[in-house]
Amino acid sequence: MRKSTSGLERLMERNFLEYASYVIVDRAIPALRDGLKPVQRRLLHTLFEMNDGRFHKVANVIGETMKLHPHGDASIGDALIVLANKDYFIEKQGNFGSLTTGHRAAAARYIECRLTPLALETLYNPELTEWADSYDGRKQEPVHLPVKLPVALMLGTEGIAVGMSTRVLPHNFVELLEAQIKHLEGKPFELYPDFPQGGLMDVAEYDDGRGRVKVRARIESKGPKDIVIREVPYGVTTESLVASIEAAAQKGKIKVTSIQDFTTDRVEIQIGLPRGVTAEETLPQLFAYTDCEVNAVSNINLIHDRHPSEMTVSEVLTAATAALEKQLKAELEHELDLLEDRRHWLTLEQIFIENRVYKRIEKAKTSEAVRKAVWDGMEKFALFFVRPMTDDDVTRLLEIRIRRISAYDIAKYKRDIEDIVAAIKAVKTKLRNMKKTTIRYIEDILDRFGGALSRRTEITTFEAVDKKAVARQDSKVTFDPESGFIGTAVKSGPRSFTMSDYDRLLAISDDGTYRIFGPEEKLLLPGKVMHLERFDPEAGEHFTVVYKDRDKMCFGKRIHIHKFIKGREYRLIKGPRGKVALLLQDDKPGRVHLTYVRKPRQRVNEGEFDLDILTPTSPSALGRRLASKPVSRIKRIR
Repeated sequence: MRKSTSGLERLMERNFLEYASYVIVDRAIPALRDGLKPVQRRLLHTLFEMNDGRFHKVANVIGETMKLHPHGDASIGDALIVLANKDYFIEKQGNFGSLTTGHRAAAARYIECRLTPLALETLYNPELTEWADSYDGRKQEPVHLPVKLPVALMLGTEGIAVGMSTRVLPHNFVELLEAQIKHLEGKPFELYPDFPQGGLMDVAEYDDGRGRVKVRARIESKGPKDIVIREVPYGVTTESLVASIEAAAQKGKIKVTSIQDFTTDRVEIQIGLPRGVTAEETLPQLFAYTDCEVNAVSNINLIHDRHPSEMTVSEVLTAATAALEKQLKAELEHELDLLEDRRHWLTLEQIFIENRVYKRIEKAKTSEAVRKAVWDGMEKFALFFVRPMTDDDVTRLLEIRIRRISAYDIAKYKRDIEDIVAAIKAVKTKLRNMKKTTIRYIEDILDRFGGALSRRTEITTFEAVDKKAVARQDSKVTFDPESGFIGTAVKSGPRSFTMSDYDRLLAISDDGTYRIFGPEEKLLLPGKVMHLERFDPEAGEHFTVVYKDRDKMCFGKRIHIHKFIKGREYRLIKGPRGKVALLLQDDKPGRVHLTYVRKPRQRVNEGEFDLDILTPTSPSALGRRLASKPVSRIKRIR
């Protein structure tokens, strides 16, 4: 039985680790190299394969992507909508939903998409792409797309895997590329998020992507009674924002008379205020109690070399810039190889035709003799070759048609070769200074695509809103000592308090119970209430307590009440049927006179005790015994 359990444990452990690794690496966490999750990479690759310049039905794109992605059409469709709404790589036609209002996209059969010029320029190069078999082995898919942009920071992303998560906040396209230029030039740079919804942002706690930013809605106040919301924070929709305002109003945290949402392609939420309430006092309450202010936490985890890696924004940009330089170098080297191949072939063709090497073929009787004639004829001009001639070159020379030979233009061939030599020289010049070449490439991308991608979120600083300070003091709590009830539903009583939701009351009864509570609707306080006052949770309250237990033994203690759970009942007295005799808040409580319970032949019937010698202890502690005899009466000596 033990062996079976051990085997099952090993099986579960192995399978769970394999599943966790798969979810982390192949589903939820983007790769550092191209900044994409597998489903996004497969979507873009499919769009490149389908690209003919025209729009494609999203349903067709999803169907084609399913040949590479094994997790169903729903996940592919959702990923396509999210990627398209980033407005960088996919051009939309139709209703793709709205980040601002939260409305969902239309069905996939009704909407269309295609790649943007930016995507075609910077994401695709099949000759320099590493390929792998798809999940069923029928097709090839890219291991990474050869991207030339800091995609992870541009798009932003969220992912939840097994035991880890990632959240990369989106950054501004222009600022990212300008930061790459600064990095290549050896200059310092700073990067902060930029959200498509706009809004205002405080970056004091961003810490290069290891912290968080505070984001606020952009709110206009044209007068003391006019509040209009023009932009919503990141991750908030107009629908959820209105719901949060309504919830705060229902709880009495803010006072409004109307909330009207006139949002179309631009946000416009108008808030009406009642008489006696101004916009100036309502704005801090909106930031404190509604989604008009939210925190956006950054937690950058990316897959690097098939392992998750926690990174900063600077590290991601540095890695993206190094990858860009490497990619440009690979493209230039590939272009150089193609130019050298072209130059080699044109040189062979020129020698073959101008020197009439093809005439030697006429006397050859066999295929071997034909090939030998070409080899012998071309060998005389080996000094002019770009590189040694191969059998493939001979085959290609023999495939030249008579029409091409007869129409051969010596001047044109020379111009073509000169153009190729000039192009080779230009490529080699670029390769000699890759840093300069990379900067020029980034500047060209900025000139062509950066004009319409300016910052949308304004960077500023916020004064922290103290929720307690801006809370409305609109709850009237009344205490009726005859019934023992206290709360907002109690209509009459000698004592009442005007409170906010953040205010607290401390009530101590003579049975030794105490509790700390807020503005409750109706609460029963047991026994006779000895103390009922406002309570400051930060400072707490200090008391000297003198009480008798059920055997009339007298105890005293000095306590500090500060730690509590709201509404929970606590006890100052050990055991049942005890009573608090004195509850003092003086720094020096002084002495008490004790009258003992009379007994036959008892000589000493009274005594005194100095309460100043008591040492601080826990509210739940027993305390110090004040007398060795039962006590019938306790009186403070003033």
